[in-house]
Amino acid sequence: MAANPKSPMGPVPSKEPFHLYHAEAHILSGEFDHPIKQPIEKYGHVVLENTRRESLYTESLGQTNVQGLISFQSGHTRVAGTFVKNKQDIFGNDHAGWVTLSTAVLEGFNVLDIITADRVVAQVSTEHAYNNGKDPAHVPAVSFLGSRFENLRIGGYPVEVELDLGICGKKPERDRPYLQDGGFLGRVKDQLDDVRDAKDLPEGLAKKCRAEIAYIDDLKKQANGDAKGQRNGYSKLRCSLVKSIGRIPIPGVKTFGNLIFIPNFGTVALAEVVVGVGPGHGDASSPAPVGSSSPSDSNYFTLEMFEMKLGCPIGAGVHGGGVSSNGNTKP
Repeated sequence: MAANPKSPMGPVPSKEPFHLYHAEAHILSGEFDHPIKQPIEKYGHVVLENTRRESLYTESLGQTNVQGLISFQSGHTRVAGTFVKNKQDIFGNDHAGWVTLSTAVLEGFNVLDIITADRVVAQVSTEHAYNNGKDPAHVPAVSFLGSRFENLRIGGYPVEVELDLGICGKKPERDRPYLQDGGFLGRVKDQLDDVRDAKDLPEGLAKKCRAEIAYIDDLKKQANGDAKGQRNGYSKLRCSLVKSIGRIPIPGVKTFGNLIFIPNFGTVALAEVVVGVGPGHGDASSPAPVGSSSPSDSNYFTLEMFEMKLGCPIGAGVHGGGVSSNGNTKP
């Protein structure tokens, strides 16, 4: 019998890393509470779910009217995942890796003829670095480039919204999750400080701000290795792309950060972002502790351009322009 030329004690070849893509997008969703009680379906919902395959899914909708209360002239969504093994920009920076893109677009958006917009774009992309396959990134760089409001109006008055697309900043060093990055935590705290210090802030919102600021302080302690920082089970942090909202000349209308309070209508949150860490492809219903981000965890990012809580003359929770992106790199 011929001898086996390969030694059974020889080195085991390393496994080639791979990525599981996950992204979602939808145009509109929510639920009416009164004068009718019914859900608002997820219009234009597309999903790229937990797959290694490079993919592109899109959906387009024409003129849509929901019970004569909410409408849009057209909309489209797309999710895509792709792997680029060799890519450098003009400065020589390496961008090889797994890229996931999620986009939702609303055109001719109208809510009770009170909130209107010519065009709203929600877009988020994540990039997990390949690093020549030797040390692939498990925490991605994130970009919200393309997200915007075009001719947003309330009661016919133009609303000037300035966005900070760099709220998350550069990818944290040493593959740390964003919830352990001091720069990101500091920028979110600055947003909350501005809301907390706003004139005529309702007590309920002030209490919420104080709790979130305390939570960020705790996250900072954890990031610095301070034993006094107690893990409290949170796995996500909410912030906004909104840097400022211009004056709206309607009696009683007030703004607090990215929130707009409109008398006899409700409250509108613009460009809400959630950054978090979860197991698998980022299912936030089963969160992982924020103090740990292992290769099996998924760092996820969601963006909703409109989150409305309406009370009069209709009661509803409405979400418009929702996207999310995340994924896992293994091993």
